[in-house]
Amino acid sequence: MLGSVVHVVGARPNFVKAAPVVAALRAAGQPQSVVHTGQHYDERMSHVFFRELGLPEPDVDLGVGSGSHARQTAALLTALEDELSARAPALVTVYGDVNSTLAAALVAAKLGLPVAHVEAGLRSFDMTMPEEVNRRLTDQLSDLLFATSPEAVGHLADEGVDTARVHFVGNPMIDTLLAHLPRFDPEAARTAHGLPGRYGVVTLHRPANVDDPAAAAAAVAALREAARHLELAVPLHPRGRAALEAAGLGDAPGIRILEPLGYLEFMGLLRGAAAVVTDSGGVQEETTVLGVPCLTLRPNTERPVTVTHGTNRLVTPDGLAPALRKALDGDAPACEGPPLWDGRSGPRIARVITEWLDHHV
Repeated sequence: MLGSVVHVVGARPNFVKAAPVVAALRAAGQPQSVVHTGQHYDERMSHVFFRELGLPEPDVDLGVGSGSHARQTAALLTALEDELSARAPALVTVYGDVNSTLAAALVAAKLGLPVAHVEAGLRSFDMTMPEEVNRRLTDQLSDLLFATSPEAVGHLADEGVDTARVHFVGNPMIDTLLAHLPRFDPEAARTAHGLPGRYGVVTLHRPANVDDPAAAAAAVAALREAARHLELAVPLHPRGRAALEAAGLGDAPGIRILEPLGYLEFMGLLRGAAAVVTDSGGVQEETTVLGVPCLTLRPNTERPVTVTHGTNRLVTPDGLAPALRKALDGDAPACEGPPLWDGRSGPRIARVITEWLDHHV
């Protein structure tokens, strides 16, 4: 497969980021294939996204599944080594900061295959986050680094990354959002789940919020208090579901637990929300563009551009309810969006990749 590009994806945020890049390379006539590691394997967390986003069905699904970080990463390394060895692509493109991202970058580096990292340079500066470890190591292994925000470019420069390898291209996740915006139907999503006219959306899955029983209990207590002011819809990620339900989330008044949703339905729900509570990086970005107040239940964020340019605010469990009241009482935030979040990041990335391949293959 001389000159081909292999995209390695494994979790729902990867699919949303990869879709515009795959589409732009397809339009340019670039040979490519998609390898799905199966890190997210539930239908509602995986293949429904391929259908809704127009992604080609994966050329292979490695079916790695879940497990501890060490066990999952070990399984990814083994499966990806066989797959990338067989395909021998000219470039391996990875997305975001999940375990599949780091595993693919590490395998490619060991095999002498060049790596492109989409969403490079984001930093929370919190090394207790598995995602921070993944993104930092992936950036050190990458030959092409695609940054979504100016501060990401600065972080890479501070870490000694050759600036010639870094390209500020904007955010491909926002390409996907803007391309499908007319399909996000808040009324249909609200009605489907029996929600009132004014409601909030909650997504929690980070280890800091769900792995420790005390942290999960604090998060649930905060949500119970918040639900006194606004009915909350909680599409529960499989990761952390047991801990949150054990802490009493399922029997909390004003909190409606939902199964994981497909992209279009979730984004419809998000678009119509009066406020959002999350620990997800992607949701911070999406609410910034949608103009929905976002309260991030974390002490830090690798996406500070969502705070400075958008609607996002970092909160503690104790501060969640007061922050929610303030958000509900305030005017709807207005945001022009961060620079280059304009729906054309995919073509920018594709242009850099094809020019790089012309010089290196």
